[in-house]
Amino acid sequence: MNLTVTVPNSTRSPSAGTTLPCLSRQADLLLLSSSEPHGLCYIETAELDGETNMKVRQAIPVTSELGDTSKLARFDGEVICEPPNNKLDKFGGTLYWKENKYPLSNQNMLLRGCVLRNTEWCFGLVIFAGPDTKLMQNSGRTKFKRTSIDRLMNTLVLWIFGFLVCMGVILAIGNAIWEHEVGVCFQIYLPWDEGVHSAFFSGFLSFWSYIIILNTVVPISLYVSVEVIRLGHSYFINWDKKMYCAKRRTPAEARTTTLNEELGQVEYIFSDKTGTLTQNIMVFSKCSVNGHSYGDVQDVLGHKAELGERPEPVDFSFNPLADPRFQFWDPGLLEAVKLGDPHVHEFFRLLSLCHTVMSEEKSEGELYYKAQSPDEGALVTAARNFGFVFRSRTPKTITVHELGRAITYQLLAILDFNNIRKRMSVIVRSPEGKIRLYCKGADTILLERLHPVNQDLTNVTTDHLNEYAGEGLRTLVLAYKDLEESYYKDWSERLHRAGSATEAREDRLARLYDEVEHDMMLLGATAIEDKLQQGVPETIAILTLANIKIWVLTGDKQETAVNIGYSCKMLTDDMTEVFVVTGHTVLEVREELRKAREKMMDASRSVGNGFSYQEKLSSSKLTSVLEAIAGEYALVINGHSLAHALEADMEVEFLETACACKAVICCRVTPLQKAQVVELVKKYKKAVTLAIGDGANDVSMIKTAHIGVGISGQEGIQAVLASDYSFSQFKFLQRLLLVHGRWSYLRMCKFLCYFFYKNFAFTMVHFWFGFFCGFSAQTVYDQYFITLYNIVYTSLPVLAMGVFDQDVPEQRSMEYPKLYEPGQLNLLFNKREFFICIAQGIYTSVLMFFIPYGVLADATRDDGAQLADYQSFAVTVATSLVIVVSVQIGLDTGFWTAINHFFIWGSLAAYFAILFTMHSDGLFQMFPNQFRFVGNAQNTLAQPTVWLTIALTTVVCIVPVVAFRFLKLDLKPELSDTVRYTQLVRKKQKTQHRCMRRVGRAGSRRSEPRGARRDRYGQA
Repeated sequence: MNLTVTVPNSTRSPSAGTTLPCLSRQADLLLLSSSEPHGLCYIETAELDGETNMKVRQAIPVTSELGDTSKLARFDGEVICEPPNNKLDKFGGTLYWKENKYPLSNQNMLLRGCVLRNTEWCFGLVIFAGPDTKLMQNSGRTKFKRTSIDRLMNTLVLWIFGFLVCMGVILAIGNAIWEHEVGVCFQIYLPWDEGVHSAFFSGFLSFWSYIIILNTVVPISLYVSVEVIRLGHSYFINWDKKMYCAKRRTPAEARTTTLNEELGQVEYIFSDKTGTLTQNIMVFSKCSVNGHSYGDVQDVLGHKAELGERPEPVDFSFNPLADPRFQFWDPGLLEAVKLGDPHVHEFFRLLSLCHTVMSEEKSEGELYYKAQSPDEGALVTAARNFGFVFRSRTPKTITVHELGRAITYQLLAILDFNNIRKRMSVIVRSPEGKIRLYCKGADTILLERLHPVNQDLTNVTTDHLNEYAGEGLRTLVLAYKDLEESYYKDWSERLHRAGSATEAREDRLARLYDEVEHDMMLLGATAIEDKLQQGVPETIAILTLANIKIWVLTGDKQETAVNIGYSCKMLTDDMTEVFVVTGHTVLEVREELRKAREKMMDASRSVGNGFSYQEKLSSSKLTSVLEAIAGEYALVINGHSLAHALEADMEVEFLETACACKAVICCRVTPLQKAQVVELVKKYKKAVTLAIGDGANDVSMIKTAHIGVGISGQEGIQAVLASDYSFSQFKFLQRLLLVHGRWSYLRMCKFLCYFFYKNFAFTMVHFWFGFFCGFSAQTVYDQYFITLYNIVYTSLPVLAMGVFDQDVPEQRSMEYPKLYEPGQLNLLFNKREFFICIAQGIYTSVLMFFIPYGVLADATRDDGAQLADYQSFAVTVATSLVIVVSVQIGLDTGFWTAINHFFIWGSLAAYFAILFTMHSDGLFQMFPNQFRFVGNAQNTLAQPTVWLTIALTTVVCIVPVVAFRFLKLDLKPELSDTVRYTQLVRKKQKTQHRCMRRVGRAGSRRSEPRGARRDRYGQA
């Protein structure tokens, strides 16, 4: 190991709050000492976990005195630790120094990517460097997300390439036959090229010539154009003022440009609850202490107040350190504190001691708490207002002001919270010498660890917990335990040995934690309110009408999640039944899922659907009879049941049951289970999925889904950093999907259809011409037209349509959610639509070639000369093509802007300007070898026959398209057509109404006598 010294950027000491980069940005360091007392070091880990709150790290006491380089030079310790891994929250190692060994944990580490805060300097020992650091171990290969249209485009391009090869083979065979049968007779003045000795070899060379000539059928520029359009759509999302949160000054952000059109095809949304559906601004709402419930709003007579009768909040003016923003409505709890109720005092003492909050005092009495989670901050703030003020902490002490009296507790141990333990404990020694363990955690974990004498109190508290959860509140249970000095000393020694172990350290520590956290005494429970975000019920209702299924995946308890489900209208009283799966074994879960399916099938048969469950099981697809059942159902499943349901032999049954339900809520799930549920739907449903969350526990779900959306909320920005799109409120998801997503899908589909059409219409003319030029690989158009067709003449109009087009305005997209369904069913661009576009392109190319060919074959000029020459034919066909495709894109454009007009008519003007320029005298004089056909365009387009030919070609190509669209609009209109018609009728009615009002007012004025009119104006 190498000793690494980190120094400030300058010799001058940095001021408080400045960012001081250290070598932990390049390596994982063991903190040896720092400028702060007790070897403390304050860091920010936004680059690691996205959390912006300040965290504390501490050097082990034996090295914290190594504060100068002379002492540091004599340090010769050795560290033995775990191999490199990607676990950011865990580290296990042992320091051997001076014939002693000291356990090392994550609290002693400065990981690569962290930033020093409020710490002038620190010394550290490099543990991992380069690719071995935990940051680099987490930077695995990024999974590139691609849309279904991308995958289809790649397939179609391969098909087109195969079609190109087939055309080349056909024309090459034709060349070989023609050379063998006809060309051999013209060898005198049409000799073969040097090296060509047979008709077969001539055909072989012709094949490669035609591959080059017909290569424009393969849309190489398509991918560039697609990315330009996607970039434009991304900017529209970023610029949308209706998705801007003024309160947080946070705009919506498209963090990728590759998934925009897939926003218009989403079928499943997987949402976190806390911070996504709710605000994640925690408020201490209610509590239960020693069997008494506090927090209900009461009137002046002491009765529970009705809704809307909220009185004045509790007055905390007796406490100079109270937070003025904190409000509580039940004065009974404050009275219990003032009367000295020992249980209430112990309740708030636990809240002020059992936490990892950092306190910062900006001025005398002005405390600022920095908590790692909003829950902790809310609980410590509640204790602060009720007189138990957490004031400061050191690595070994916690100072609390209890009703104005400063008391310092010795901090003996912290038993950290994690997703497995679901609880946190501290062991402290009071000034009187008493050792006590304080614990807070989830009710499912803590209630089973209480002493049997708590049974009656447990029953009452459980009733309170169920009541709180029914109101949608987040609950925690509080307990304590007194420890004997001798027991603690023995336990502490065993803890030290377990912490120093090099193998199975986590398991040994977990067993010791479990041992001491038993037979505890129940204090009570807390209930924290996390309100719904604004607009969540309305957003969920509209997305449901758009045939989007919403699943909520949350770590909260079942009662809380169900209550939130009712609050946001996912669950309603009108539902046929809400199935709750709580089995603890595989057999129980399987049986509960089977009963749920049978109930749905029985209800379906009772209304006469006549489906057979055996038919369902034999179906190869899951989208079958269960999803077509009558009635509305919901499924609620717990985390331990979900673990069994996700097993390989049961996942299909679970998915069948869940997909038949209108709403699905998964409770007590881990981050891994969230990702597994998303992957399960992706695997079997083949549907586009979207995951939305705001915390680090949602990252795996966000990365697994086709589209990941991050909410920039209270839990840092890690979810945002892992997402494809981000904004600050759940309600913006409605606009992202129904407006931006639907428009992006519509525009991309129309763009692709037109792009394939114009390329085939352009290229296939060469194919037909091959049969009339002896398959000699002669082109119809001149080389400059071939070059400029896709670059100048047709590129900008189709880009304008792909960027700006819309079928209905944004208000109608929100009013009619059913407009979203064509994207889910992939109706606007699929293989069928592709072949229709190709057929239209081939049809256009046939008319484009044969009408001018037939007309010009026997046509003459005004002076009687023959009109049919190669250059005149090329100009006629090229002009017809540009006009036809321009008219076609005009028909395809549903929303005209000034840009569309400019690009379409500008492209036509550019064509004629370039055409006349290339056939001008001036260009010929400058480049006589390149532009030899002087005046050809002017002479050709001066003939009425040519313009009649162009007009005939345009009409014959366009009229069938117009006729088909009118018939379709009249006989089988789509919902968007109906919406547009309704909007047009409304506009006409408004115009007529305004005209009638103006006519009515004018008529009434004319019907008045002149004197009366004069009197009325005089009064006015």
